[in-house]
Formats: sequence, C-alpha cells, structure tokens
Amino acid sequence: MIRANLEESQGKVKISAHEEYGLRCLVQLARAETKGESLTLAQIAEREGLSVANAGKLMWIMNKAGLVQSQRGASGGYTLARPAAEIRLNEVIRILDEDTVDQFCKTHTGVLDACIHTSDCGIRPVIVGLHEIVQSALSEITLAQLVGTEANVDATLHKIQKLQVRLGSMRTAH
Repeated sequence: MIRANLEESQGKVKISAHEEYGLRCLVQLARAETKGESLTLAQIAEREGLSVANAGKLMWIMNKAGLVQSQRGASGGYTLARPAAEIRLNEVIRILDEDTVDQFCKTHTGVLDACIHTSDCGIRPVIVGLHEIVQSALSEITLAQLVGTEANVDATLHKIQKLQVRLGSMRTAH
C-alpha cells in the first residue's frame, strides 16, 4: 500500500519495493514499445537489477491482470497488453498492492487479534482519505508519461499538478 510517512520522509509518499519494481518493469516495456520491441524476462531483470525470479513473479502478476502479455519462442518476450498511454498508474498500483486499505485495520492490531477500534475509529477516515487522494493523483498519470528523462517526467507531473489545482479552485468557486 502506498504509505504517507510524513515524519520520516519529509512529507513524501512511499510505495512498496514490490510496487516500485513492478512499475519499473512496465517502464522498460513502455520504452521497448516505442521501438516496436519485446523484452525477455532476463532483459527486464538485467535492466532493473532484479533477479530473474523476482522479475518473473512481477511479470506473472501483471500478465494475469492483463497489463502485459507474453509470447513464447525464439522471437518471444513480454510486451504491454495495451498502449502505455492507456495504462494509468492507479491501475498498476492496485494490481501490485500487497496491502490494501481494507487490510490496514486488520494488520495494525497491536498485540490483539483484532483492532479494538473497529466500530468507531478517528484514524480510519484519515487513512482512507489519504488513499483516495493518492489514487486520484495516480489516475492522472499514464505509463507513457514516465518514459523519458527525469527532468521531462518531472515537468509533465508539475503540469498535471497545476491543472488539478486550477480545477479544484474552479470547483470550490461554484
């Protein structure tokens, strides 16, 4: 689950290693897509510094979910199942998320079997609200927008952020 750890990360949102590695594998496939190429599992693993086993697990999850497709044989490999411009980051994170918001209350129980605040909790709305904000922001970003230099990607994300701020102020004005 994407976590907001405001104290330790100076207000930055963190994603799990599982989510990051899966996203990085997809970016490799998006780059290959621009050249009309497919990538073998070994190529993906090498380019991202992952073990073939770890990359294989991620690709299996994403293949099962319909994000990627695999072709066997000498000219086989992995490709994106849809154009990178049609794959939004909220979908990717949802597929790779190992710890959903629903699981939050079940896994943060302390020494008890169940959280003692399940019937009335002031923290749950904050966790759910943060999750919704992050998911909304991620729904505005496509995989295609992550292909390029860090400076270009950063500029694109700032444009999206400014647009969201303008839209938000227009909504509150009405």
